[in-house]
Amino acid sequence: MKREIKLALRYAKQYWWRYLLGLAALFLVDQVNANVPLLSGELTDGLTEGRLDMGGVWGIALRLLGMGTLIMAGRFLWRVFLFGSARMVERDLRRDMFAHLETLSMSWYNEHKTGDLMAHFTNDLGAVRNLMGGTVITAFDATVMLLLVLISMIRFVSFRLTVIAVIPLIIIIFGDIWFGKAMHKRFLARQEAFAALTDQAQEAVSGIRVIKAFVQERKELAAFAKASANSREKNLRVVKLMALVLPLLDLVVGLSLLLTLVFGGRMAIYGEITVGQFVAFNGYVTMLVWPMIAVGESVSGMSQGMASLRRILGILDEKPEILDEGDPSVTALKGEIEFRDLTFRYPGSADTLPALEGVSVRVAAGETLAVIGRTGCGKTTLMNLLERLWEAPDPDMIRVDGRPLREIPLGVLHRDLAYVPQDSFLFSDTIENNIAFGVERASAEEIMAAAKAADVHEDIMVFPDRYQTLLGERGVTVSGGQKQRISIARALMKNAPVLILDDALSAVDTDTEERILGRLRELRRGKTTLIIAHRISTIQHADHILVLEDGKPAEYGTHAELLAKGGLYRSVFDRQQLEKQLREDRPEFSGVPVPGGDPA
Repeated sequence: MKREIKLALRYAKQYWWRYLLGLAALFLVDQVNANVPLLSGELTDGLTEGRLDMGGVWGIALRLLGMGTLIMAGRFLWRVFLFGSARMVERDLRRDMFAHLETLSMSWYNEHKTGDLMAHFTNDLGAVRNLMGGTVITAFDATVMLLLVLISMIRFVSFRLTVIAVIPLIIIIFGDIWFGKAMHKRFLARQEAFAALTDQAQEAVSGIRVIKAFVQERKELAAFAKASANSREKNLRVVKLMALVLPLLDLVVGLSLLLTLVFGGRMAIYGEITVGQFVAFNGYVTMLVWPMIAVGESVSGMSQGMASLRRILGILDEKPEILDEGDPSVTALKGEIEFRDLTFRYPGSADTLPALEGVSVRVAAGETLAVIGRTGCGKTTLMNLLERLWEAPDPDMIRVDGRPLREIPLGVLHRDLAYVPQDSFLFSDTIENNIAFGVERASAEEIMAAAKAADVHEDIMVFPDRYQTLLGERGVTVSGGQKQRISIARALMKNAPVLILDDALSAVDTDTEERILGRLRELRRGKTTLIIAHRISTIQHADHILVLEDGKPAEYGTHAELLAKGGLYRSVFDRQQLEKQLREDRPEFSGVPVPGGDPA
């Protein structure tokens, strides 16, 4: 609980003056409200005793009007300051959560679902906003109003009658303790159920094409219905608890009013208090209803807010595995890359074979390294380690520009390294903004030049809105080949010293591939390029070719050297040539693999 409170106060303290002004306005409203029953009592006694004329009545009416004006102004001010501050706290916390998520390593994202993260940014932040706004207001208002009303009841009416009226209300204090504990548990369960429901919906929507292709709509609907029913059940448990507690509060308050009517009426009959005091006292007891109900609401809001703060702390406590240990004197990359006996196992896979073992390659600045091998042989892992998406076990296993990779600041590494992933990801934005994503400023001419280099300009010009065409989520409105080429254009916009193409031409035909590679050779002259491919036609012009098999280097050399060795590379080349010949001679076999296993 202490850590949650410290977190809340850390964000609230920068708006302390707004909270102070808001609470001052709220106190003013409560102070004025506490005097309203006194005017009612004064008016009653004045009329029953014949001490008031119309002038006196108008005087009391004007005083009530002034009080109403003060209450109106005060309520406006505390709403602006307190609710406004809560929104600011929510904004700051959301910003810091998002910034922290950007620092976390890939392994963390592999273990956490998107739906759960979305629940933190919606329900949890909403509960924190309510804690910092509505709950603060309710708790302060209830406390101040309770004290002011009790003091007025004792001071202006009767201590003995006040004790009688308040005795039933003491029950609420013990009930609130039980209520807070029960609400905390139920709210946590509700948040977890909402996270599961959000994740189910997000995954189903993202994979709708697969669901339709495999005719699994009923199955997914059943899974969604199950998650929805679980969320409904957990929400109802919270609602049922509220539905039980609030009527009980009304019952206790009603009992207090009943005692006031019986004992207060008797005191008024026997002259121990005046009729006006009795009327004022009933007004005060009625005013006690809100503080008593507010106690329960405050406990509920506190429980929900603390539960959400605990979940948020769970994210903020996560530490990135990849730390920026770079030398500030390194401000740019030249492009020299060296792998030294690189061996790597993914975390949690100590009992399995390493993803990479004994990889040693040196690429001078301006050269091209190609990596080829069967699916799952470690090609993408090699590039991920270079990008420091995963950490090599020994800092000296990967060197860039003669330095251990960890000495390169992360900002410099990621700025000077352009990457086209195996699974091309496009944002739900215009084509122009997707291409210019990696640079701060880009002219229309520069964007068009990058698109032409990636051989996607003509495709874009066919769209009705051309470069302003809005892509769907993850780029679903364009073909796989167009996605890859837009991703290549985005990478080329950076003009980075190092370019990584991770099977980035797998969805384009060989003619398009040849045109793109020709342009890349021109544009990338003097710059380092790393290419992962399955087709030998993609990599045959590379300065170095590394063949991986089961994570180990199987062969290494140039295209001509590897062909001359007659090993694995040669067998892959022969199969692909045979497949190409078969497609040319018999078009009906286009796309049919040649027997003999995975071509690479």
